[in-house]
Amino acid sequence: MIDFLFSQYKDYATLDVVLEIIAVLFGLASVLFAKKNNILVYPTGIVSTIIFVYLLFQWRLIGDMLINIYYTSMSIYGWYLWTLKKDNKEEYPIAKMNKKELRLGIVIFIITVLFVVIVYHFFNNFTSWTAYVDTFTTGVFFVGMWLMAKRKVENWILWIIGDIVSIPLYFCKGYTFTSLQYVVFTIIAIYAYKEWKRNLEN
Repeated sequence: MIDFLFSQYKDYATLDVVLEIIAVLFGLASVLFAKKNNILVYPTGIVSTIIFVYLLFQWRLIGDMLINIYYTSMSIYGWYLWTLKKDNKEEYPIAKMNKKELRLGIVIFIITVLFVVIVYHFFNNFTSWTAYVDTFTTGVFFVGMWLMAKRKVENWILWIIGDIVSIPLYFCKGYTFTSLQYVVFTIIAIYAYKEWKRNLEN
């Protein structure tokens, strides 16, 4: 069982394996902070995404690398939004999406997918089924990150969908630690969605 899960790491540099574990741990911490509506979601998330940008560049997973560059920039943006206050209250409290945000989310998804398709064609990366799934998860995660920055409860629905798809995706790519990370992400996202909904109702 251990060999089945981790045999792909035998040819990896020790530094890359250690960095992947560190990135996974900071990623898990980030999601836990997000579940608690804690602003530390962003600094911990930035550490994780910057490490993954480096690793994914090494592994030549361009689409995934672009996702993490976006995560890093959106984490800075979200960090800023979550610090804003109006009359000593959060300017962006937990809320539901409105119709305008729904339309904008759909536009972001479509533009993201088209952008990834162009990038993958440019780098000739449409060589396996994983590349096609990448285009979908990239679009889902881009919208999810944007909604989280706005503190919209629906962000968790998108994270759940993207996380579930990413579990087999990363395992098939040979990154077991990252795949296991998405298993935990899925569980946390389900509980986080329920917690944010309770927060909203109260």
